[in-house]
Amino acid sequence: METLKKVKHIRLRKGLSVNELAIQMRDTGVLGAGKIGKAVDWTAKMFGDPDYTVFLTLAGALVPGGLRTVIADLIDKEYVNVIVTTGANMVHDMVEALGYSHYQGTFQAEDKRLKQEKIGRIGDIYVQQEAFQTLEKWLNKTLDEIPEKERNRIAPSTLLYEIGKRIKRPNSILATAAKRNTPVICPGLADSIAGFQLWMFSQDKKLVIDPLLDVKKLVDKVYEAKKAGAIILGGGWPKHFALFANTFREGVDCAVQITMDRPEPGGLSGASLEEAISWSKVRPKGGAVTVVCDATIAFPLIVAAALDRL
Repeated sequence: METLKKVKHIRLRKGLSVNELAIQMRDTGVLGAGKIGKAVDWTAKMFGDPDYTVFLTLAGALVPGGLRTVIADLIDKEYVNVIVTTGANMVHDMVEALGYSHYQGTFQAEDKRLKQEKIGRIGDIYVQQEAFQTLEKWLNKTLDEIPEKERNRIAPSTLLYEIGKRIKRPNSILATAAKRNTPVICPGLADSIAGFQLWMFSQDKKLVIDPLLDVKKLVDKVYEAKKAGAIILGGGWPKHFALFANTFREGVDCAVQITMDRPEPGGLSGASLEEAISWSKVRPKGGAVTVVCDATIAFPLIVAAALDRL
């Protein structure tokens, strides 16, 4: 029988750093702690190697859930190089950029009362409906500022870049991405509050959004990458878009996935990164780890520990 490794027990003490805790979690070698420890290793590797092009995918209530500044800071420090996201996360980034906030609520809310008070609920997060009315007016003004010739055929990422240029408040994902020229790829932009407002604008004025232009932009980033890494928060459309684009280079070299979904129903959001090897989305000899956890818990811990190592 092969020599077995013992589970190393975690020892806590006052003043223990996040990185020191992550190392101990990795050294348990088992269960969720072991996976978070490995995720820190791979994340630090991606952040610390300038040859890596890092694709960060965003799905779920990440901006409303408090990760907006974490993501913006990673863009600003150029630890991540491409964002692939749902439209909703960028809508909530814009909402905060317009001076509105997300509020602490409860899962046991009386939703009929919230509707009467014009408050929308995301889990235990509240947001004023007034924010979206202001957003719609602001988007109309912003779209009018973009020359009609450019609106005749525009990529979603170019549109988000133009929006980001016009955001003045700090900590915005879109504003930081525009400043750093980091593409924000949003394949499902139409499936968001902003998307429906863009459609309404297009009924009266010229606006043709061509998502195929972003396929080219994403694949260009894949071809340019000396090494490719993916950090996947949630799953859905952003996960597939980023990983499938990387099949053009036979998969990413390194991947960290944080999800609460399960693989049994066969859906992509819960699919293991090992499964992704069969599709050439992850290289067979690459590093990959799936952390089953709420991303608003695991991602800040993993990033904080990884940054401690740089």
